[in-house]
Amino acid sequence: MQRVTIVGSGFAALTAIKTLRSKDKSIEITVVSPKAEFHYLPGSIWIPSGIREPEDLIIDLQAFFKRMQVKHVGAEATGLSSDGRLLKTSHGDIENDGLIIASGGRFIKKLPGIEHAITPCEGIAATMKIRERLKSLDSGTIAIGFASNPKEPSAMRGGPMFEFLFGIDRQLRLEKRRDKFKLVFFTPAEKPGQRLGPKAVSGLVREMEKRDIETHLGNKMVKFTQSNVVTEGASFDADLILFMPGMTGNKWFDDTELPRSSGGLIKADAQCRIEGMDHTYVAGDSGSFPGPDWMPKQAHMADLQAVAAVKNLLAEFKGEIPKETFKVELVCIVDSQTSGMLVARTMKKSIVMPNMALFHWLKRFFEWWYLRQYR
Repeated sequence: MQRVTIVGSGFAALTAIKTLRSKDKSIEITVVSPKAEFHYLPGSIWIPSGIREPEDLIIDLQAFFKRMQVKHVGAEATGLSSDGRLLKTSHGDIENDGLIIASGGRFIKKLPGIEHAITPCEGIAATMKIRERLKSLDSGTIAIGFASNPKEPSAMRGGPMFEFLFGIDRQLRLEKRRDKFKLVFFTPAEKPGQRLGPKAVSGLVREMEKRDIETHLGNKMVKFTQSNVVTEGASFDADLILFMPGMTGNKWFDDTELPRSSGGLIKADAQCRIEGMDHTYVAGDSGSFPGPDWMPKQAHMADLQAVAAVKNLLAEFKGEIPKETFKVELVCIVDSQTSGMLVARTMKKSIVMPNMALFHWLKRFFEWWYLRQYR
């Protein structure tokens, strides 16, 4: 019986579990993560407005693990043997015949004063903090922005920040107090959302103009203070700062011999196999993969990589050469609480469809459809 260890319990990890179990009922699967929980972060954009509550998005995975015949170890990964066959954890060592690392990324929080900003994708607790801060403000300036990892530009998550920007704008309008607030969007990029495609960039900028959102673009970040955002080109007051920094690899990678990209992620080939290692794969935000510079760090991409990783690992178990690759595509709905803009991009085409109420409800329907398999 082959033993597969999966690190993480996010999108890539759960897709890897489903794919493994559908292909082979006999494989012994062990999942290592601090808790047997799945946090559906795409839905966290609706927490500030109250459309979603934490309990809607935090899924207890114990029933799912039982159905999938998975052993869960509530621990943190701390290291790895040189050949990948021994995962070190805070609760002891775990041997494996195959390993899939899907433990996500880590936000780079080196910018001076970054403790004064809320990083939404750090988790449900962060978005609850946004809700509380919005309720406490009677007026003021709300600054929302993001940056990338300068050594790995693709290691960024800008899409949700547009959703928080447009969502908070809509929320304040529904509460009839938008006129008491200034909204400011900032990013070091000269063209925000460029990875979504040229059409998306112009559409996002037009949407900001339409909503009377001020922009500060193309200037490197310098620091935050309790009440200011400072860039090389400007400094402006802010009563609430939401900021998504670029991503790098997990801290525990530093205590391994895993090959790393210049940006700190695990280097993988087109089959998601970690360079120079047999039976050892990576999927999702933890990995640096060959592909176009716009290849997204998003849940859909993590799912596609996880499927490829599992198929290739099973091929290796059979003594075959791993050949499965993943499709590079970006699909998202930039939601603003009551409507949404559909953006899709592949190697051959780019599609942008304007704000429509239909897309908001499609996003909510997809959330229900996706989560029902884990409830």
